[in-house]
Amino acid sequence: MTRKFIIPLIVALALATSIVVLGWTLWPAPSPEESLPVASLVKPDSPDDSMALRTMVLEIGKRDSVTALLLRNDVPATMAHEIVGTLRAAGANLRKVRPGDQFRLSRNVEGRPVSLSYAPSPWVRFELSENDGQWKATRIAIQPEVRLEVRQGKVGRSLWDAVEGGALAPKTLLNLVQIFESEFDFSADTRQGDFFRLLVEIRYANDVPVEQGRILAAQYFSDAETLTGIGFQDRTGFTYYDTQGRSLKKTFLRSPLEFTRISSGFSYRRPHPVLGGVRPHLAIDYAASVGTPVWAVAEGVVQFARRNGGNGIQVILTHRSGYQTYYNHLARVARGIRRGARVSQKQVIGYVGSTGLSTGPHLDYRVSRNGTFVNPLGERFLPGKPIAKAKQAQFLENVRVLVARLEKEAPFQL
Repeated sequence: MTRKFIIPLIVALALATSIVVLGWTLWPAPSPEESLPVASLVKPDSPDDSMALRTMVLEIGKRDSVTALLLRNDVPATMAHEIVGTLRAAGANLRKVRPGDQFRLSRNVEGRPVSLSYAPSPWVRFELSENDGQWKATRIAIQPEVRLEVRQGKVGRSLWDAVEGGALAPKTLLNLVQIFESEFDFSADTRQGDFFRLLVEIRYANDVPVEQGRILAAQYFSDAETLTGIGFQDRTGFTYYDTQGRSLKKTFLRSPLEFTRISSGFSYRRPHPVLGGVRPHLAIDYAASVGTPVWAVAEGVVQFARRNGGNGIQVILTHRSGYQTYYNHLARVARGIRRGARVSQKQVIGYVGSTGLSTGPHLDYRVSRNGTFVNPLGERFLPGKPIAKAKQAQFLENVRVLVARLEKEAPFQL
């Protein structure tokens, strides 16, 4: 290359280099906010960073297991077994998981499971997390907050309307029936328009109502009569009394069948379907399915327990104060029920059937006193024991406070 061409080339290269250096020096450096993103993934400082976690709700299916549930959701087999073992070691009874039970599984940005939460009940929760390749569990007990709340209802088609409407849990309704089971026959006496109101303990978990507990006060209004039951804790337990302090647990129950066992209403005065004519007020017919347990309304002694003509298979019990109770048309007698055997209140003595002069399954129930049949619904049986005198003042104050709250928050809708 000649000297003529080399010198201009060197000058051009020097000029270009100067321009680049000058531009680099004068151009402003980017601020931190304007920095370009780093191309690599940044690992979160902690797996507890909720912004970096993806949580899935896994639900137990029919004939499912926790291990199978985890494997189905891409949890490695070794890890799935470790999680299950950790849960069991923390006290979780995974044999009792039911369809619909839920597990909350969280993964980090790399898709690796790092935490799991399982609440077998509103009162217990298990929190699991992975740390350095090991799973650890914490069992958290939720302390219930108990609030006293008013519940009320009106009988429409049946007493169960209160349950279907959400006012009462089924267990609470049954507790109401048991409070007055010696005063009122809910199978036979319940009428459309009857009204009840209760003060119930409601247990909350994290400010959410979970379940209904004890009834502290109950009132039932039917046919211009008001029944009142006040719960009171003494050395014998939690007992219900009327407003005068007399125990509502009496020597006789109003019904020989459990309330939930009744399949339809009753017929108190009706033409006899086989013999014709109108029967007097001597019996109550409870319609129920064959095999429904029949219990003794009071403690006593078996007087008769076998087939007896038109009454079919019959059990007769003798009780104190000259009372006898009759249970007719049974399918069979319960084991151990024979003449001379002693029975306790609510002991099963037989099962509903349709033996004898009967056109369908039902229980024909009768009561006699000193040899004369009496109206089972109208008879005033022996009263319960009164509250101890030492506790009477405290009890009466409870009555005043609880009934006043019922009347204020749930006035009877007459």
